[in-house]
Amino acid sequence: MLALATGLTGAVAAQEPPAAEKAKGPPADREPVVSVTRHSGTFGGQRISYTATTGETFLRAEDGTPRASIFSVSYVREPRDSSRPVTFLFNGGPGSGSVWLHMGAFGPRRVAIPSDGTDDGAPPYPIVDNPESLLDVTDIVFIDPVGTGFSHALGETDPTDYWGVTKDARSIAQFIRLWLNENDRWNSPKYLGGESYGTTRTAAVLNQLEGAYNDVSLNGIILISTVLDLGAGADTPGNEMTHILNLPSMAATALYHGKAQAPSVEQFVEEARRFATGPYAHALLQGAALGAEERASVRSELARFTGLSETYLEQADLRVTPSRFYKELLRDRGVTIGRLDSRYTGRDYDNAGETPDNDPSFFGIDAGYTAAINQHVREVLEFRTDRSYVTIGSVGPWDWRLGGGRDNDVYVNVAPYIGRALRENSGLRVFVGQGYYDFATPFFAAEYALSRTGIPQDRIHWEYYGSGHMMYVRDEDRVKLSEDVRAFIRNR
Repeated sequence: MLALATGLTGAVAAQEPPAAEKAKGPPADREPVVSVTRHSGTFGGQRISYTATTGETFLRAEDGTPRASIFSVSYVREPRDSSRPVTFLFNGGPGSGSVWLHMGAFGPRRVAIPSDGTDDGAPPYPIVDNPESLLDVTDIVFIDPVGTGFSHALGETDPTDYWGVTKDARSIAQFIRLWLNENDRWNSPKYLGGESYGTTRTAAVLNQLEGAYNDVSLNGIILISTVLDLGAGADTPGNEMTHILNLPSMAATALYHGKAQAPSVEQFVEEARRFATGPYAHALLQGAALGAEERASVRSELARFTGLSETYLEQADLRVTPSRFYKELLRDRGVTIGRLDSRYTGRDYDNAGETPDNDPSFFGIDAGYTAAINQHVREVLEFRTDRSYVTIGSVGPWDWRLGGGRDNDVYVNVAPYIGRALRENSGLRVFVGQGYYDFATPFFAAEYALSRTGIPQDRIHWEYYGSGHMMYVRDEDRVKLSEDVRAFIRNR
């Protein structure tokens, strides 16, 4: 069991006035609010004592003016050891706080929502010890970028100064450097990771940390539910690659819901990969020149993989977008399937529409996670604020430009950042974890992005899970993910 010792508040928070009152003052007239508590628990089979440091880090202008407050939670094993790895984690969105990885996968406590793809219902939600936390092998820092969690712009700062692929990455890289300064951890083994857009962020932050001469060199990056090549995966008319990259996820989903037959999901998706890059790609790239005989052959196989009728596939011109697939696959049962996790099903207002009313795999988990992060941070970690924790918020307009010319800014692909880092840092390794039932970041799209020219393949490790985007909501996959990442860190 996780024994929570009496909280000990750090020097900043312990001073008068109390932290809750101090946080209300004008940003320029106060110091960052921080709470320090001490705990112990059993992780990876080891009994661990650790300190949790929860609160703000100010990002400052060159003249020292505070411009933004970054909220983070650091879990550091006691006694402290600078030779021990430290792992920096965040989620995606790009408007998402780190609540999902924190309270679902790797934090010392987690919210226990249903594991079988059903709705999390109403509170109270069990918040339980998490033996799958990685604290036995690494210290962990959960980071909320500006506009997420409790992080926000200060004073007259325009928050859009931090809202963009490169702007956001610079701010996280600045935070990491400050954390290394304050904790004397510059020579520690370092890991960086994220989920969903957090993998895009990981690549961009990697570029900020290792792309200049004042390097912060990393031992590994952890990519969970990966999206790197946003151009190839764009669900937009005229982009044929999106249909190719989504097909194996459709096949896995059809098999899961009994709309296809195969001995195993692994075998079926491998068949789908070969069909997608072979006959299907050949047919799509011909466009209007596709002949009737080849069209009929491809349509028949497409029906076998997707579980959709040949009539529907013909009406869709062999190109079924994910949003249509969510509605059509189980229309005969009167339910839709999820985008984040296609194991989930939901019921719409009626059964006549083209696309679902909402994503059942998101509204099936969001309430539990929101309650858990607020309860854990305020009650256990003793951080007090009047601000609302932003689990998923609006951080727009988002600046997608990477720089380096028009083509880089139109076709957004951060995978080359990873390729360059692998070529220039012989000690860097990459972990990639993908769920078979994830349409937000399809596994085949991740495979495509990381198999391009210029990306060494010998230090990329892949793992797959029988769930979706947030694979850790399934109990078996949370355990497997923990074991997989733990082994990745140990094997440096």
